[in-house]
Amino acid sequence: MKNKNLLFIALFLLTAGGAYADDVSFTVQAPNAVVQGNQFQLAYTINTQKVKDFRIGNIADFDVLMGPSRSSQFSMVNGKTSSSITYTYVLRGRKEGTYSIPPASIEVGGKTYESKSVTIKVLPPDNTSAGQGSSGSSSSGSSNSGRTQGGASTSSSSNGQISDSDIFLIASANKTKVYEQEAILLTYKVYTTVDLRELDGKMPDLKGFHMQEVDLPANKQFTLEHYRGRNYKTLVWRQFVLFPQQSGTLEIPSVTYEGTIYQQVRNADPFDIFFNGGSSYTKVQKSLRTPKVTIEVSPLPAGRPASYYGGVGEFSISSDISTQELKENEAVTVRLVISGTGNMKLLKTPELNFPADFEVYDPKVENNFKLKTGGLSGNKVIEYLAIPRHAGEYEIPGFEFSYFDTKAKAYKTLTTTPYALKVNRGSGSTTAVTSGYVNKEDLRLLGEDIRYIKLKEAPLQKSGEYFFGSTRYWLCYLVPALLLLAAILVWRKKAVENANIAKVKTKKANKVASKRLNAAKKLMASGNEAAFYDEVLKALWGYTSDKLGIPVASLSKDNIASELADRDVPETTVNEFTTLLSDCEFARYAPAISGIKVQDIYDRTVNLMDKLENSIRIKN
Repeated sequence: MKNKNLLFIALFLLTAGGAYADDVSFTVQAPNAVVQGNQFQLAYTINTQKVKDFRIGNIADFDVLMGPSRSSQFSMVNGKTSSSITYTYVLRGRKEGTYSIPPASIEVGGKTYESKSVTIKVLPPDNTSAGQGSSGSSSSGSSNSGRTQGGASTSSSSNGQISDSDIFLIASANKTKVYEQEAILLTYKVYTTVDLRELDGKMPDLKGFHMQEVDLPANKQFTLEHYRGRNYKTLVWRQFVLFPQQSGTLEIPSVTYEGTIYQQVRNADPFDIFFNGGSSYTKVQKSLRTPKVTIEVSPLPAGRPASYYGGVGEFSISSDISTQELKENEAVTVRLVISGTGNMKLLKTPELNFPADFEVYDPKVENNFKLKTGGLSGNKVIEYLAIPRHAGEYEIPGFEFSYFDTKAKAYKTLTTTPYALKVNRGSGSTTAVTSGYVNKEDLRLLGEDIRYIKLKEAPLQKSGEYFFGSTRYWLCYLVPALLLLAAILVWRKKAVENANIAKVKTKKANKVASKRLNAAKKLMASGNEAAFYDEVLKALWGYTSDKLGIPVASLSKDNIASELADRDVPETTVNEFTTLLSDCEFARYAPAISGIKVQDIYDRTVNLMDKLENSIRIKN
């Protein structure tokens, strides 16, 4: 039995020692920042036992208090063993500054492995006068103070009061002077010297902005930072990317968060001293309020190119075509990719003018972008499908895409090369197609309009009058001529109206908005509230843009209200429109606190569309 135990131990050590042959991992752990004069740990771990010749990098910038101490760890999970060795040093920051420790090296199985280098920032100690001067009400009475790993100071007054200098929340924007639609990163950061355990609060409605929250790690970690003469544990609590929708001075209101702090309380009870070391903890609530942040938003410069589709940021484009030679009635696909960072979600779809003999379908749009601190980053893929109906050689024009470059502060235009397309006659086709059509309804098939004349014997009858020269004879000429003239006049009127793009958009504004509201109704039924609010906002903004002839980049609540008033729309309807926009945006970006029902938003939108359609005076 004893031999079996020895054999098992030997096999265990052999398996653990041979683990290096599978996958060697050599890692290092150290704090990012420490306080001058305080000690911290530097640890190197390798996932095998069969190691030798461990060498650390140059650590002459730090005082070595202890090390290296070596420790081994073994574990077995589901019959599989694993082991590791950790080399630990206890160091102390000697002088303020930023220092780099080169990679450490170790030899395993005849091969040398290196860890990553480490950068550590040594912060100055707390400024005593600064700490006392800002202590506020917590300065009275005795206090206890301690140090966290790396030297972060912690304070807790015995009377339970925590001053505004012990913990506070700062709101900051990476840019306070921007253009319309330019991305702004809004950061809420906590500074604390106390034991903060919870932080609760909700964002208010940010009027004039489209807001999206940045996904931060669920397990947030505090880091050290020297701020105004004192060392704090800091944490980025929340981040948002804002897109200003109008020019002028916009305000980010102050936000109040409720913090839950665990405060240590000394106890003279001998039993408590024996079991708990003489200390217990109590919860303290502290309100943290951020100041307001003001953003100056400049309108986009004049002189927008005709190919401007609302882009603000940095973009690039590319295109490709499925084939450059095909037969009649076969499909060809042109693909446009818009890549970059900016207000990707608000970009309009560029137009591609195919030759007149092509049947063109609505483009398919695929969004592949993610929210990052600089805005929406990724690409928008647009596929244009067309079917040529005539054989011949054609040229598909290149794309022209203009956007406002926030770095250059100027409009930039990007172009792609055109494509030459050869269309061959289809084999076995007896059907010809007339040219000059605009859409599917204008297609006329030939080759099927001639039928065999069926001969049928019929008795001849003598007529008392002749058709030639009669009134009916002349009407047969006159009526078609009048109908043809009327058709020409109607066609010319339609052509003139279609040439006026703004007028066409005005006429179709209600139809386009109705389609979007139908889509919103389906999203409401499926329970997708975020997409529902997006679709309703598109319907409202798009309707006013088309109906009032206001470019999308210039849309704002003030502009729309002013234009509606000029069009003789009642003031109550104008106020109802601006209120609906605010409620919809609030419900979209703060659903948990809005208390607004989706059905209510939908009903109000439909009712408002009817009012606007009946009251807006169309300008000639």
